[in-house]
Amino acid sequence: MSQGTGYYVPSPSKWPIIGSTALLFMAFGVVGTVNKIPLGYGVLITGLVILAYLLYGWFREVALESEAGKYKAQEDKSFRWSMGWFIFSEVMFFASFFGALFYMRVLSVPELADAEHELLWPDFAGGWPTAGPGFDEKFTPMGAWGIPAINTALLLTSGVTLTLAHWALKKNDRGALKLWLLATIALGITFLGFQIYEYGHAYADLNLKMTSGAYGSTFFMLTGFHGFHVTVGTIMLIATFFRCLNGHFTPERHFGFEGVAWYWHFVDVVWLGLFIFVYLL
Repeated sequence: MSQGTGYYVPSPSKWPIIGSTALLFMAFGVVGTVNKIPLGYGVLITGLVILAYLLYGWFREVALESEAGKYKAQEDKSFRWSMGWFIFSEVMFFASFFGALFYMRVLSVPELADAEHELLWPDFAGGWPTAGPGFDEKFTPMGAWGIPAINTALLLTSGVTLTLAHWALKKNDRGALKLWLLATIALGITFLGFQIYEYGHAYADLNLKMTSGAYGSTFFMLTGFHGFHVTVGTIMLIATFFRCLNGHFTPERHFGFEGVAWYWHFVDVVWLGLFIFVYLL
C-alpha cells in the first residue's frame, strides 16, 4: 500500500491487552478499596502503574510513527475528528454535573422549603448555598474573591501563553515555543497548588467537606473533576514540551501540539463556568 495515498495500518500491538489488564486491576482495586479489603490499595496501585506504562509506551510509539512520516492527510483528519469527539464527550460529562447543580439550586431545594414540605422540614428555609434539609452541621461557603479569582487569572493567562507558544511554532521560533510552553506548564502547576491549598482551607477552616450535603458534594465534585482534568492537561503539556526539546513538530504538521491546546482551552472554558456558577453566584 502506498504511504502517499493509503491509510497507515500499524502492526499488531501489545498495548490494547496491557490497557485491558490495567483496567482489570483498577476495577478490582476500587472494589477492594471501597470494601476495605486489605489487598485493595495494592491492586489499585498496580493497575495505575500499568496504566502509566501503557500511556507512556503507546503515546511514545504514536509520536515516533508521526515523526517517521507514516501519517498523511487521512490520518491527520482521523486524529482531528477523534480529538473533537473526545472533547465533546467531556463537554457532556461536565454538562451533567452543571445540570445537577442547576436542578438542586433552582428546583429541588426551593421545593423542599415550600409549604407542602413544612411538616417534613419545618426549619428549612431553602436558599443557596445550603447543605439541604436534615443537615445540622454548619459550614461556610467558599468565597469567589480569593484563591478562586487567582486561579481564574492563572488559567486565563495560561490560555494566552499557550496561544503564544502555538504562534511561535507556526513561525518556527523554537526558543519562544519552549519558553511560552514552559510558562503554561508553570501556570498549570501553580493552579493545582492553589487548589490543594483551597481544599485544605475548606476542610480545616470552613468545615466544608464532601459530606456537607448538596453544596459540599457539588462543590467538590465539580472542582475536583476539573482539577483532575487540569492535572491530565498539565501532564500532556509536559510531554509536549519534551517532544519540542527533541525537535518534534514542524510549522506545517503539529497536530500533536494542537490537540493538547484544544484540550487546555476546553479546561479554561469549563473553569470560567465553575467560577461563575459555583463560586460567584
